[in-house]
Amino acid sequence: MPRSTKKKSKFVGMRLSEKQNEALSRLQKDSKASKSDVLLRGLELLSEYYSLDLDKPPLSFDLRSLETEAMHLAESLKQVRDKKQAIHQMVQELAAVDRILDKYDGRENALIQVLLDIQTENHWLPKPALIWASERLNVPLSRIYHIATFYKAFSLEPQGRHAVQVCLGTACQVRGAKRLLDNVISVLGIEPGQTDDKQKFTLSTVNCLGCCALGPVMRVDGQYYSKPGLKDIEKIAAACD
Repeated sequence: MPRSTKKKSKFVGMRLSEKQNEALSRLQKDSKASKSDVLLRGLELLSEYYSLDLDKPPLSFDLRSLETEAMHLAESLKQVRDKKQAIHQMVQELAAVDRILDKYDGRENALIQVLLDIQTENHWLPKPALIWASERLNVPLSRIYHIATFYKAFSLEPQGRHAVQVCLGTACQVRGAKRLLDNVISVLGIEPGQTDDKQKFTLSTVNCLGCCALGPVMRVDGQYYSKPGLKDIEKIAAACD
């Protein structure tokens, strides 16, 4: 049986068999593709490799780094069980970042708005998204991290789709805030500062929600609830999709 020949892709440094080379032919025809475009397509093709149970191809440094980030992301979210799913998820997320960047024509001065949109899309700022934005906007990653850590509107840790806050200010404390917090912990199954495994709820405590006369108070996605009991909290949680 003749041995398969291998060819090195001029785009991403992958060594390809004849069978694998056909899958990359569309990339080789487009010599004007940007590095980010090629890496995104490379991840898509890598996902196809795993879905077809082919041997893992040697990867370029850039693709290997993105694959590693995909697995770290999957592990942190506790949602994805294998490489195919992890990489497919990353492709979807980076494509979403591309759409956000295109909306602002890739302008460097739109960086903060880009980060806000990424935060809205994901409920946090995933590291691969920041790397991608840095590449596309030609902005140092250190600058992006400086902005992301300076503004409290941004989070570098996974957040739930629903933000639950319990007030522990003095006025709420004397009216039973501790009991309210215990009930919320019981219903959500997480402690303050935590996010549940399904990325549905993130629980936090605050010193004041600005409505002391209504205490004890909890806030869910911006809506205030005064003196909710255990059954009320269960209904509120169940109503969150």
